[in-house]
Amino acid sequence: MVNFGCRLNIAEGEAIRAAAPRDAVVVNSCAVTDEAVRQARQAVRRALRERPGADVFVTGCAAELEGERFAAMGARVVANDAKGLVESYRAEEEKNGPSTSSGQTDSDNATSHSPLALSLSKPRSSFSPALSGPDYARAFLGVQTGCSHSCTFCATVLARGQARSATIETVLAAARTALTRGQREIVLTGVDLASYGDDSGASLAALVEALLTLPVERLRLSSLDPARIDEALFALLTEEPRVMPHVHLSLQAGDDMVLTRMKRRHRRADAVRLTERLKAARGDIAIGADLIAGFPTEDEAMFANTLALIDECDIVFGHIFPYSPRAGTAAARMPQVGRAAARSRAALLREANARRRHAWLDRQAGTAAQMLVERDGLTGHAQNFAALALTAPAAPGTIVPVRLTARDGDRMIAARTEKDIAA
Repeated sequence: MVNFGCRLNIAEGEAIRAAAPRDAVVVNSCAVTDEAVRQARQAVRRALRERPGADVFVTGCAAELEGERFAAMGARVVANDAKGLVESYRAEEEKNGPSTSSGQTDSDNATSHSPLALSLSKPRSSFSPALSGPDYARAFLGVQTGCSHSCTFCATVLARGQARSATIETVLAAARTALTRGQREIVLTGVDLASYGDDSGASLAALVEALLTLPVERLRLSSLDPARIDEALFALLTEEPRVMPHVHLSLQAGDDMVLTRMKRRHRRADAVRLTERLKAARGDIAIGADLIAGFPTEDEAMFANTLALIDECDIVFGHIFPYSPRAGTAAARMPQVGRAAARSRAALLREANARRRHAWLDRQAGTAAQMLVERDGLTGHAQNFAALALTAPAAPGTIVPVRLTARDGDRMIAARTEKDIAA
């Protein structure tokens, strides 16, 4: 299987492995940018070329948005909501013809058939939690999918539909599986994680509190909408020691006009105030953020406001990418800044973020940390998500006490304590 994109895709990958035939190739695609879709197409072409006798499937967000194109290449297309179902990968689908995620009939899609017919299926109304495999040191646990907002740049709602959440009971069952495997950190993920429970009357804070009744050693949350961090969730992020001191915010921009045109639910001052509150309440908390450069109509002054946000919010983990128009979104119909300008501005954001991150890492020299060791036995992350590299190997999946000595690029060199090595 070839996995692209978000942590939710990683979490869903295990269900795909269990459902798909062993001799099949499955490309689990992403569509957040044009580049992500291009990479998915490239992976499908490579699989078709290198594995001429194998069934090649493509699923994920790019498959939802460009199913006909992938089908024309010779791949079978599986809907996001059906990627973990055994029947999605059965050969009988070629005979029965497709039913699409929009409920279209075979005749509606007569022009989209390929030598390997589409196997899109209708979306399900519920969502089952997705848990990554035991080969990951951290357990990625998908608890929510879809989005009920209408940000003008985003095609996620087109690809994954309205927001749906797994029940707390099913999430707890999946978490118990991860703990039984010996995975000591759980990462909660979703398309719009902070909206967890909107469809059921629950909340993300309630889910976190429920998970903390289990012997979870480290709990980490993926990207959060800053407008949806209520006081209960804020308290957990800043007061609960087993919730890691690392908050990644879906900020997207630092200019109010751009945020308005994006149809975001927060403003610049909200982002600054939130990060100031987080850091005042928990001094070791690390801030990450999603940022888009070159959104339609963004001028130099608007971009400067986003650039300044990196320092004002102390963003040390930036997920930064140039805007690319997604078909079917409102932003694609707005006056475009242009690809070259978007890429140039993204580069400036990345440079500013790297400076901020390096200064933050340098300040950690000489401090102690608890490191979760990744699969290679040599790299991992501290509680605040600082990337670490061990001077001597440790067992994958273990948490070892270390002392941080010096920065090496984007990582800190971590020396295990003599007491830990002796044990």
